[in-house]
Amino acid sequence: MPTQALLQLRPKAFTAFLLACAAALFCVLPISAASDLPSESAKPALLVVQGIGKASAPLDGQWQFHLGDNPAWASPTLDDTAGRDGWEQIAVDKPWGSQGHFAYYGYAWYRLRIDVTPVPGAAPDFSLLLRNVTDVYEVYWNGVAVGHLGSFPPHLDGGSTFNVRIFDMGPVRSGVLAVRVWRSPPASNEAGLTGGFEQPPLVGSHDALTAARDAGGYRFLAAQRVRDALIWLYGLAGFLSMIGWIRDRSQRTLLWIAIYTAMLVIESAVGSLTTPLPIVWLMFFVQIVIQLREASQWFVLLWLLQLVDVPRLSRTLRVAAAITIIAGSLDGFLFFLYPNILTGRQFQMADAFFTSIIVPLEVIPVFLVGLALVRRQQLDSARWFVAICALLNAVSYGISNATAQGARYTHWTIAARLSTVGLTIFGAWFPFLLVLRILLFVSIIYAAVRYSLENSRRQAVLEREFQSAREIQQILVPEALPTVPGFSLTSAYKPAQEVGGDFFQVIPLSDQSTVIVLGDVSGKGLKAAMTVSLIVGAIRTLVEINTSPAEILAGLNRRLYGRLQGGFTTCIALHINPQGVCTLSSAGHPSPILNRNEVDLPGALPLGLDLATTYEEVELRLREGDHLALYTDGLLEARNAEGELYGFERLNLLFGESPTASRASDEAVAFGQDDDITVLTLTRLLPGDQATTLMSPDLVLA
Repeated sequence: MPTQALLQLRPKAFTAFLLACAAALFCVLPISAASDLPSESAKPALLVVQGIGKASAPLDGQWQFHLGDNPAWASPTLDDTAGRDGWEQIAVDKPWGSQGHFAYYGYAWYRLRIDVTPVPGAAPDFSLLLRNVTDVYEVYWNGVAVGHLGSFPPHLDGGSTFNVRIFDMGPVRSGVLAVRVWRSPPASNEAGLTGGFEQPPLVGSHDALTAARDAGGYRFLAAQRVRDALIWLYGLAGFLSMIGWIRDRSQRTLLWIAIYTAMLVIESAVGSLTTPLPIVWLMFFVQIVIQLREASQWFVLLWLLQLVDVPRLSRTLRVAAAITIIAGSLDGFLFFLYPNILTGRQFQMADAFFTSIIVPLEVIPVFLVGLALVRRQQLDSARWFVAICALLNAVSYGISNATAQGARYTHWTIAARLSTVGLTIFGAWFPFLLVLRILLFVSIIYAAVRYSLENSRRQAVLEREFQSAREIQQILVPEALPTVPGFSLTSAYKPAQEVGGDFFQVIPLSDQSTVIVLGDVSGKGLKAAMTVSLIVGAIRTLVEINTSPAEILAGLNRRLYGRLQGGFTTCIALHINPQGVCTLSSAGHPSPILNRNEVDLPGALPLGLDLATTYEEVELRLREGDHLALYTDGLLEARNAEGELYGFERLNLLFGESPTASRASDEAVAFGQDDDITVLTLTRLLPGDQATTLMSPDLVLA
């Protein structure tokens, strides 16, 4: 109404108008004041629990909740009305991260007013059971601390994996229950939906809550029985693999399988069993175990997929394994640094940094399987089964782990969806990723069994071949040495672990002279033994035609050319008469030692390499007392534990003492034998002395 119109009203009418306005204002004021008061739903509720006796009851519903920390919030007289001073209401059957406090970490308080009425005759005291509260908490009843799990910063300790506690509340029936909670910063693969309560607490008698706790533990163990069986299976497989490797250290596959299964045992045991160890130590330990599991899996695949011979691949995998283990260890060590050294933000940044190193390396199994496909490896069905399982496991695990990183920022749900896919077997839940890992384990064990059986068969074949080669060699080694007129002859043969290609022949001639041939065939085993048998037969035939050392070597070269399949034979031949005249010719063989000095012989190719090779002769005249030693390279190349070769200097000093063949070979064996050692010595006798022979017992082969 315009002001001018108001002024034109009569006094009585104007007075009535003012009274009406005052009445309206009087009616509105109480309403406005009332709107500032909390609604009934926002006031702290009183939870009445009646009939408590031998049973328990959940403290569910809405609790008062406040972010941050203030010791005064434990007081029973505190006004915690929702909407006042930052207090709100929240449920305790799910974490605060899914109730509007996404990715929050730090302190928070829960409060609830309760009134407990026991049944007649029940015990006066009652207790409280808390379960699945993340991460550290402390319980107050009417302002008095009654218990806790873990310890708060600055001495942060996340308690243990056994996150179920019973607290005695005493005989007081009514009051305020307050729970102070600390949540550590979420890791890089956490979605930010956790924190605080995940299940309502239970209230009741101590016996009732103990029974509830034990029943929950029983259900947990019952759900884990299949996984417990897997732990035993992993352990058995690892134990047998380790025993197999100890029996045969060349079976590297068994060693890596033993390490891989050991990591599976530890990881599964930590995940399925409760332990009183502090969470900080468990997180550090588990990080190392996971990286050892991944790295050992790489080397299992390396051997089973027959990729060991790929240049630099083994070294690359060793470097990658060192990187992932170090990065995982440092990532786990971050838990010791927070919060005294690292802030929450620094902790998360460091966690993301180390994770960014680890996650890309998880594609290595995919690379190994791909390399096996590109190389078209000739693998049996068992090994291809391993390849397929490893590929599926690596792809699924890599996708899940990669998409989980930073999920609270990207809001990707791939990892969460994968975690909901799985099987229930005998009441135990097996996620899809765990099923793939079990399949990979089964495929590895199956392939390892096949590999061991194949290796046993191969070893049996090699042993039969070894025995055959020994038998051939025993036939070819002279049972007795003829005398060499005018000389004392000694011989020694020291076989190595494998059958080698050493040979020698001492052939007396009708004119009192003697032809001696000594050599070494490249290679080992039955093939070398068969080549030796060919050479010995050829020597016997050639000596009947020509006794010239050079012609004997030329004849052997013609017969061996094109028949050694890339191999060769070193050989030395000499013709010696009672007057001490010695003619020598060498085909790439170590020169003999005369007294203390090496005989200078013309160089020539070994036998079997070039058909056109010719050989030259050198003539020596041995005087009374001269000592001539012939030997194979097993003597020269003897190697000690430090890797040092026996060498020419030691060889010249040894033969300078005119030793017998047996003593010379024993000296080399004591130094460190790597190959067959054959030694022949000739010592010129004085006129009238009787020619002698001395044969080492090792020449009589078992």
